[in-house]
Amino acid sequence: MYKDRYAEWLSKVDSEEKKEMESFSENDIKERFSLELAFGTAGMRGEIGMGTFRMNKYAVRRATAGLAEYICTLGEEAKKRGVVISYDTRRYSREFALNVAEVLSYYKVRSHIFEDVRPVPICSFAIRKLNTIAGVMITASHNPKEYNGYKVYGEDGAQMSPEPTAEVVKFINKRQDYFSVPYKQIPFDSFKKGSYGEKLNDYVSVISKEIDDLYFNELEKLMLSPEIVKAKGKNIKLVYTPIHGSGYMPVTTMFKRLGINANVVKEQAFPDTEFSTVAVPNPENAATLAMGVAEGDKIGADVVLGTDPDADRLGVAIRNNEGKFILLTGNQIGILLLDYIIRRRKEKGILPKNAAIVKTIVTSTLADRIAKANGVTVFNVLTGFKFIGEKMTEWAETGEYTYIFGFEESYGSLCGTYARDKDAVVASVMFAEMLLYLESKGSSVYKRLEEIMAEYGHYSENNSSTTYKGLSGMEIMAGVMKNLRSMEIKEIGGEKVLSVADYISGDIKHSDGKLTKTGLPQSDVIYLKLEEEQFVCIRPSGTEPKLKIYVLVFDKDKRASEEKAAKIMESAKKLLS
Repeated sequence: MYKDRYAEWLSKVDSEEKKEMESFSENDIKERFSLELAFGTAGMRGEIGMGTFRMNKYAVRRATAGLAEYICTLGEEAKKRGVVISYDTRRYSREFALNVAEVLSYYKVRSHIFEDVRPVPICSFAIRKLNTIAGVMITASHNPKEYNGYKVYGEDGAQMSPEPTAEVVKFINKRQDYFSVPYKQIPFDSFKKGSYGEKLNDYVSVISKEIDDLYFNELEKLMLSPEIVKAKGKNIKLVYTPIHGSGYMPVTTMFKRLGINANVVKEQAFPDTEFSTVAVPNPENAATLAMGVAEGDKIGADVVLGTDPDADRLGVAIRNNEGKFILLTGNQIGILLLDYIIRRRKEKGILPKNAAIVKTIVTSTLADRIAKANGVTVFNVLTGFKFIGEKMTEWAETGEYTYIFGFEESYGSLCGTYARDKDAVVASVMFAEMLLYLESKGSSVYKRLEEIMAEYGHYSENNSSTTYKGLSGMEIMAGVMKNLRSMEIKEIGGEKVLSVADYISGDIKHSDGKLTKTGLPQSDVIYLKLEEEQFVCIRPSGTEPKLKIYVLVFDKDKRASEEKAAKIMESAKKLLS
């Protein structure tokens, strides 16, 4: 079958693409044409190139036709409301974005496209502000340069929920021929940067600059220490790097508006499809922030901030007590921002009585301790920021709770309700403000982190992932998870297991024999609850062929908690072998 697919593609692609395909080995052909890119609630993502298992214009057009046909079932009003299209700095991102607009045009679905790269949070904000029926973001987030992807958003600005996604997938799967997708061609040369408000055809318009300004206004409203920033911002010792991504314009614009004089890593300030100064544009990696740290040492900075290509994740390095830069985990970044937001709101008397935070089930339970100690309600949801977004939308309608913060251990967070996806722009600005606030109190970010640990307990996290490549990778992962579900796990790493939650069945089996329900949607996750809010969680990645293990523990001191986490991780890996 894969050989037939290859032959069909070879007969239909253009001359340059045909040249690429003729160089494929037998293994290349099998790997590229045996499967199709999966389309789920996170959209689709894969390596760029020719083939059904690759990101290319044919896959983008086919996916967009599925989206367009779904929108057509919603009626003429939905078609008029249209779709926001945004994109990052990756290879072919701008071209793929135009491909989306071309297909939507054929179906007479309006589209609103950005004149240049814009990050995830501005895309989410624009969907809400322009009242569109959906949105598309061309990005592979923090994946290597060889990848690109296609994220779909619902009308609330959150990534599309499972039910409409399933409908879109039905339409996509009906079309087996990648080359039969109809579209209205828009000359690439006519799509110019800076063409705010222009129309590319009867159904495609370029988004006005006003959207950017409205977004910046929303961020400015969230600042909790504007007077300190105004007084101290000029002398801040902070380095920022966009890592060649879409964060440069919005982050530096916000810094300028607020009077924060941050040093930008010049070598990484410009858009670069190859991300040529880093191996992988992932700000959670020390190597990716190395240039920022070097700049920080050069100017005597206290903090280094880095945003990923679509600026939905923030990486941070801070100085410890010895004056050396250390990398913070996503949990630590979220905990520090949460602590600052609650603390400042309480000081200013603006912490709502019904304040609530939302976090994912794999995110640190230290957040639960901090929130509960301050009278803030905590909601735990499945992995994926769309589930945090769902809570925000629910409370906006009911008024039952007031959302003040949401975050994931995977370096994503959101401080306000203007969007429904992660925002590293506001996180960067809030972190800079927190730095200035702590310094005004004679403290530092590292000192505050130590104080939090002293107050609530030392916690350690130990996360690991195993990659399963090739055609058999998904089958192996499924087999491992199936085997795990058949086990009766009473202890792990010397720690008693209080309960085992299976988010596929929705059952929680407790050590005393009781059976309860998770109360959350189905997901391929196994969650082991240990004593003292400690946990082990195992799940396949939603975007990569990886099996992830999350371990979080508490203990009386740092070393003891680290040793405990390592011991539990070792046991967890044995369960999977």
